[in-house]
Amino acid sequence: MAQIRKGMAILYRDEPHLVLDFKHTHKGRGGATITVKLKNIVSGNVITATFKADEDVEEVPVDRHEAVYSYRMGDTFVFFDNQTYEEVHFSESDIEHALGYLKEGMEVKILYADNRPITIELPTFVEMEVVETEPNFKGDTASGGTKPAKIETGKVIKVPFFIETGDIIKIDTRDDRYIERVGKK
Repeated sequence: MAQIRKGMAILYRDEPHLVLDFKHTHKGRGGATITVKLKNIVSGNVITATFKADEDVEEVPVDRHEAVYSYRMGDTFVFFDNQTYEEVHFSESDIEHALGYLKEGMEVKILYADNRPITIELPTFVEMEVVETEPNFKGDTASGGTKPAKIETGKVIKVPFFIETGDIIKIDTRDDRYIERVGKK
């Protein structure tokens, strides 16, 4: 079975679909299942499907081109494809999985299926500034807990108590997980 991950393209009911999100679940005696939010590449319809953990899924071959996010124009996001030297436009719904991390000038990959752009793939790790979080309290660092923090794109993620407003942090875009503090603004 191909390892299901956000942004991959799979064949489901003989049509190509893009994996927007997924969740592994294991219920008592039954086998593990994977619930997947899929977007039909042709029609744009979004559905939810459930697979058994050992079920085979066929990955649709996609081409990946290096690109740079240029700007937003209303609900349209414009990217510059470094391979074809063309502007590629995506609607908000085409790239909703990436909106929480997208900044102008960011390097991404554009995914093409049948020579048609279908979505973008973010870098695995990004560095973002924390623009808002609750202040630390003495003793918080010993508990190992987390608190919400808003990053510069407006997305809210969980961070350790010692993170402060103005810190630059490294985040795993695959699961929105805090990795480390890398500096201070």
